[in-house]
Amino acid sequence: MTVIQRPAESPALRALIDDRYSELSARCRSVGVPLHDDAGVAERIRRTLLASDFAFDTWFRQPQLLAPQGLERLRSGSDASVRAEGLRLSADETVCLAELRRFRHAEALRLVFRDVNGLDELPETLSATSVLYEVLLAAALGWSEQALAARYGQSRSHEGALQRMVVIGFGKLGGSELNFSSDIDLVLAYPHSGQSDGARSLDNSEYFVRLARQLVRLLNEPTVDGICARVDLRLRPFGNAGRLALPFSAMEQYYQSEGRDWERYAWIKARPVAGDRNAGKELQELLRPFIYRKYLDYTAFAGLREMKSLIDAEVARKDLADNLKLGPGGIREVEFVVQLMQLIRGGREPSLRVRGLLPALTACEARGHISAARGRALREAYVFLRRVENRVQMLRDAQTHDIPEDPLSRERIALGLGHESWEALSEELGRHRAHVSEEFAEVLMPRGGRTASAPVADVALWQQACHESLDAGVMESSGFTPGAEVADALQKLAQAGAVRAMPQRTREQLDRLMPQLLAVARNSAAPVPCLLRLCRLVQSVARRSSYLALLEEQPAARLRLARLFAESAFLAERVIAQPLLLDDVLDPRIDQLPLKRADISAEITRVLATLDEREPEAELERLNEFKASVAFRLGLAFSDGRADAVATARRLAVLAESIVLAVTALADRDLMAQHGRLPGQGSGFAVLGYGSLGGEELGFASDLDLVFVYDGIHAHAMSDGARSLEGTRWYQRLVQRVMNWLTVLTRAGRLYEVDTRLRPDGSKGLLVSSLESFNAYQKSRAWTWEHQALLRARPIAGDAALHEQLSQVRREVLAVPRDRAAVLLEVSNMRQRWRAERDRSDANLFDLKQGLGGLLDIEFALQGLVLAHAAAHPALLAITANAGLIEACRNAGLLDGRQAGIFAEAHAELLHRALACTLDLRSRIAPRDDELERLSANVQTVTAELGFTF
Repeated sequence: MTVIQRPAESPALRALIDDRYSELSARCRSVGVPLHDDAGVAERIRRTLLASDFAFDTWFRQPQLLAPQGLERLRSGSDASVRAEGLRLSADETVCLAELRRFRHAEALRLVFRDVNGLDELPETLSATSVLYEVLLAAALGWSEQALAARYGQSRSHEGALQRMVVIGFGKLGGSELNFSSDIDLVLAYPHSGQSDGARSLDNSEYFVRLARQLVRLLNEPTVDGICARVDLRLRPFGNAGRLALPFSAMEQYYQSEGRDWERYAWIKARPVAGDRNAGKELQELLRPFIYRKYLDYTAFAGLREMKSLIDAEVARKDLADNLKLGPGGIREVEFVVQLMQLIRGGREPSLRVRGLLPALTACEARGHISAARGRALREAYVFLRRVENRVQMLRDAQTHDIPEDPLSRERIALGLGHESWEALSEELGRHRAHVSEEFAEVLMPRGGRTASAPVADVALWQQACHESLDAGVMESSGFTPGAEVADALQKLAQAGAVRAMPQRTREQLDRLMPQLLAVARNSAAPVPCLLRLCRLVQSVARRSSYLALLEEQPAARLRLARLFAESAFLAERVIAQPLLLDDVLDPRIDQLPLKRADISAEITRVLATLDEREPEAELERLNEFKASVAFRLGLAFSDGRADAVATARRLAVLAESIVLAVTALADRDLMAQHGRLPGQGSGFAVLGYGSLGGEELGFASDLDLVFVYDGIHAHAMSDGARSLEGTRWYQRLVQRVMNWLTVLTRAGRLYEVDTRLRPDGSKGLLVSSLESFNAYQKSRAWTWEHQALLRARPIAGDAALHEQLSQVRREVLAVPRDRAAVLLEVSNMRQRWRAERDRSDANLFDLKQGLGGLLDIEFALQGLVLAHAAAHPALLAITANAGLIEACRNAGLLDGRQAGIFAEAHAELLHRALACTLDLRSRIAPRDDELERLSANVQTVTAELGFTF
C-alpha cells in the first residue's frame, strides 16, 4: 500500500472539494444514507473528489456507496469478478442497460477510490480494470445469447455441435492492462459454419452477426446512465468493411492471404476474454504462425515503421504532440520497443509470447534482448505515463490521452499524483518522454541503419552490376584488387534467378543494402574475400527478406559481418550455410552464453521445449541450430580475443558433451516408445568420450571419439514393450540411433562426425561392449597406446551408476605399477611411428599438432608420465585435460617449475594457432617463425630431459 502525502491545495481547489463534500453529505441526508465522516473516511473521500469529477457524479447518483457497506465495497481489494454473481440482469432490455451501467460505475468508482488513496499499485489497477470489462462482456454476451436463442434457437455446426461466440480482446484489454476510460478492442468469431436449431433457423453467418450487434448495443448505446463500454471492432478482418463475426476458417484464410504487419502487432496481446474461451485458444493456436514466424523476423521493422508513420500523420493532423499515448516519447513508443523484440524473436522463443507490456519487458530482459538499464528506464517511464494517463481519464471518465489545459485540472492531476505542482509533474513527464523518444529512435532507426546514405560510387557500382556493365578495372579502381572475380560475382548475383524473382519491395531493399555491403567490405582487412563471401551470403538468403532486413536495419551487424567474413573463412562458411547465425553476428555477447554443463543442458531442454511437436527430425534440427549458434559465438569470442584457446577448446568440449547427452536421451526415449524399457534401475548404458572430447580440448571442426558400454547384467533381459527386444539387441539399436542422429544431415547441418575406432578391438570389435568385456579387454589385451587413449577417456552420457563402475575400471587399469623405462620406450616408439606417418612439417612449414616439439609431443609426454607414475600418484588419473595435467604433474614433482612453464606456454600458444588455422579454413600447418622455433625447441628440450625420444 502506498502512503499518500498530498501537497497543499490552492484556495480554488479547496473550495471545490469543500463544496462537493457538502453536496454529498446533503445528498446522503436527503435519501437517508448514513455517512460516517470520521477523519479517515472523510480524508479518503476528499482525496477521491480532488482527483475525479466522475467519482463525485457516481456518488451523487448512487449515494448508497457512501454508506458503511458501500465504503467497504470501495475499500475491497477483490476485483469485480467476486461481485459478478450479483449482476443478475433483468430480461427487460431497458432495465438490463441500466443495471450494466450502474454496476460499471460502482466498480469504476472502486478503482478510482483505491488508486487515488494508494490502496493499489498501477499493475493492480490496470488488471482490475480489465477484469471489470471481462465481467461486463460475459454478462452482456450471456444476456444476448439468451435473447437470440429464444427467437432462433442455439447455433450449431453442420455436425450438430453447439457453437458459441468467441470474444477476443485486443490491445490493453488483451494485455490485462486496460486504462480507466479506454475503449475495448474486440474481434468476434465462431468455430464453424452451420445454422441455429430453432423454429426460425438462421445461418450461423447471420446468427453471429445479430448476436454481435446485440452485444455491442448493450455495452455501447448511450442511455441516461451513460454508456457501459466503448466497443471498437475495427481490428477485425477487412476492418469496417468486414463482417462483424467470422468462422475460424475464414479468419485463417484472411490472415494467410491478406494479413498485414500491423495486424501481427495487434495479435501479440490478443486473448479470449468472453464466450467460448477454449475455442478462442484454438483460434490463437491456429493463427500463431501468422503472428510469430519460425525464424528471426527482422521484417517486423517495416510493419513498425508503417504504423509509426500513420500515427505521426494523425499526431500532426490533430495536433497531438502532447498526447500521452501517441505523441513523441509516449506510451505507444514504449510498447513498440518491446513488441518489436517479441515479433522478431517470439517464433523462436516462446517465453517472449507474453501479452502484458511489463511482463513482456521482463521476459525480454531475462533473455538478454533488452539490457537491465534500458529495461529499468523503459519500465519507469511506462509506469509514470500510465499513471498520468489513468488520472487524466479518471478526472471525468473521458476517453482521452491529452492533458487538460486549464490550470485547476492540471493542479488536481499533479496533487493527486503527489507532486507539489503541475510544473514539477510536467518536468518529470518531459524527462521520461525524452528518454523514451531516444530509445525508440535508436530501435526504429539505428545510426547508420536503413536511412544511412551509401556512397554514390558504391550505388553506381551496384547499378553497373545490375546492367552487366561492371568490369575488373572498375572494381580495382574502387579498392577491390584483383577485381575480375568480384566483378563477376556481383554480376552473377544481380542476375541470379532468386534475385530477379524478388518482389518489388524486397528488391528495393536489396538495392539499398548492396552499396552498404560494398562499403564495409572495402574497409575490411581482406576486401576481395570479404565481398565474395558476402555475395554468396546474399544469394543464399535472397528468398528470405528477414535476413536482408537484418543487414539493412542493423549497421552493427554489417560491420561485424564484414570483419568476420574478411578474417574467418570457417565462421563465414558457417553463416553462409546457416543464415540463422546472422543473429549471433549481431549479438555476440559471450556473457549471454551458457558455458557450464548444467547451464547448456538446461538451455537445450528449453530450446527443445519450444517445439510444437516432439518429433526426432524437428528436435535434431533444433539441436543443430543450437549447437551451431553456441559454437559460432565461441568462435567469435576466440576471434575477438575475449576467450583464450584453452578456455575455448574446453567450452567446445562441454558443448559436444551436452549435445551427446541430449541425443542419447532422445534416442533412449524413442527406443522405449517402440520396444519398452529393460528391467532395473537406470538405463545401464554409458557413452565414453575419448581423444580431444575426453581431454576437453575440442577444436571447431573436430570429430568425436566415442565408445559405448552397457551393463552386462541386462544382456539377456527382455524389454517390456509390445515389440520386446533382448538386452544386447536393445543396446545395439540404441547405439545405432545415437550414431545416426549425431551424424545425420538435417536442414540445419550435421551435429558431429563420430569415430568409434578406439573401442575394444577397434574396427573389428562390437559397436557396443558389455562392461565385463570392456574390463577384460583393458586388463588383458589392450596395448600401451590404448591405455594412453584411456587416460583421456571419461563418461559423458548415460547411466550414472555405470559411469562410476567404468571410472573404477579405468582407475584399476591405469594405476597398475609399470616399469618407467618400458613406458618411456613404448610411448616414444608410438610417437615416432605417428610422426613418420602423419607429420606434414618441412623446412618452411611446421605441423602444429604432429611436428617435432608440437602439441602431440606435449600430450604424449604427459601420458607417459602419468602411466609411469599413476600407481604412486593416483590423483593424476582424475584429470584428462592437458592443461590440467601439466599443473598436476608439477604438483606431483614429475615436472619442475621451468618444465611445467615451458609446456604450459607452448601448449597454449600452439593450441591458439591451431584454432586460428581452423577458423581460416587452413590446415594446422603454420609458416615457421622465430616464436614457433623457440617454442618447439623448448618442448624438445623438456621431453628429452624427461627421457623421451620423440
